[in-house]
Amino acid sequence: MQNENNNLSIKQIGIRSSIMVGISILIGIISSYSGLGGNKQILAISIFTLIISATLVFWNFRLAIAFIGMAIILAGNVITLEEFINSAELDIILFIVGMMIMVGVLKDLGLFSWIIQSIIKMKRMTGYLFIVINVFMSAIMSCLVGEVTSIVFMLALIFQVCDTLKVSPTPHVFISVIATNIGSSGTMLGNPVGILIGTKAGFTFIDFMITAFPIMLISLAGALAVIIIWYKKEIRLFTERLEARRKMLIGLGPLIQIPYKKGLFILIAAVALIAIHHIIELRLGVAKNTLLIVAPLAISGILMIWKNERARYYVESEVEWWTLLFFMMLFAVAGSLERTGVTQQLALDFTNTFGNNPVVLSSIILFITAAGSAFVDNVVFVAAFMPIIKELGIESLWWALIFGACFGGNVTLIGSTANIVALGMIEKRYHSHISFMEWFRFGAVIGLTTCIIACGIIILIIIF
Repeated sequence: MQNENNNLSIKQIGIRSSIMVGISILIGIISSYSGLGGNKQILAISIFTLIISATLVFWNFRLAIAFIGMAIILAGNVITLEEFINSAELDIILFIVGMMIMVGVLKDLGLFSWIIQSIIKMKRMTGYLFIVINVFMSAIMSCLVGEVTSIVFMLALIFQVCDTLKVSPTPHVFISVIATNIGSSGTMLGNPVGILIGTKAGFTFIDFMITAFPIMLISLAGALAVIIIWYKKEIRLFTERLEARRKMLIGLGPLIQIPYKKGLFILIAAVALIAIHHIIELRLGVAKNTLLIVAPLAISGILMIWKNERARYYVESEVEWWTLLFFMMLFAVAGSLERTGVTQQLALDFTNTFGNNPVVLSSIILFITAAGSAFVDNVVFVAAFMPIIKELGIESLWWALIFGACFGGNVTLIGSTANIVALGMIEKRYHSHISFMEWFRFGAVIGLTTCIIACGIIILIIIF
């Protein structure tokens, strides 16, 4: 998508700019005729629409457009500088920075390479066992270190194994990406929307483990059943090639000794500290989720002192500053909707249209978010819905929001960051292209299956 934007002609840029600005103006006009009479409200909703449109038609320029949009909002006195800073969710940004630095150190310590080696040397491997390992390993890694890190390392494993067996890596890449997106809903660490929703809804890490993690596992099992049926020919071929190599006493690749214990210890200690953050907060008498935000920062600070010769590299290269700055602008613009009363009005309209039954609202929000996240960055959709759900004050809607955002990302090839990273890696290595429909045929089935499962469980939780 980035290359596509870079290669646009002036004519194409003009057409797309007209579409983007036209949609923004149209939404502003519709808003003025639908009860949002204030100029500040219309400006806020128009700029927010502009940024969402930018993620669709100018992916590579989305940060630049967000900067300009934020400048217009500040210059138009829609919000003050102080309100901008309060709305930019600096706590979320700092949490993600801390996690990215920690993951960078874990890469250096060889933890992920050791995990790959451990799978490659497993005895009695079959096609079915490899699929199960691929699905659950992708999901669990996504839960612990985030979707992007998970997919990068899982694809390293898949490429090595598929190249060795001379089978197509595409089905296994699909499977890993899908499991990664599903797994990212299981904890607050898997996806930026997790920590965003967690802090806004007041959920702790344990709340996620009690509610989100089991729903994620059940949904993952449902997806695994679909995968095994859909790819049974590829699984059979994988097993046959593996058997042939086993008869020749040949493994799946060269094995080397990797020192992993330090990395494993750091990961376990970090997850354990984050898991008990609420207990420590209660004992220290600090505000809820304070230590959740502080823990990755403290750990990354200690690691940067220990690895001081690489500290600057971790901050400059491992942290996705481009994405984080875009998130800050997006959160601030979404905050302007809340501060100008737009979200209160939308929440009122929402309940007037659909009522206030949690079962109905949860189902609607989950499927609308899933449909939107299939085509727009899920953080954008969550940022749009979050103030409305905050106004409605129904807990189950937060869970519907996170599952819709994460599971909807499986529907199309642009549905999540993990999808785009995987596509880039497979194109770079094999010079092959995956078409939109090729992805959509399988992604839509998986997206619908997992959304139905998650929705059903959330309804059961509401009823019982």
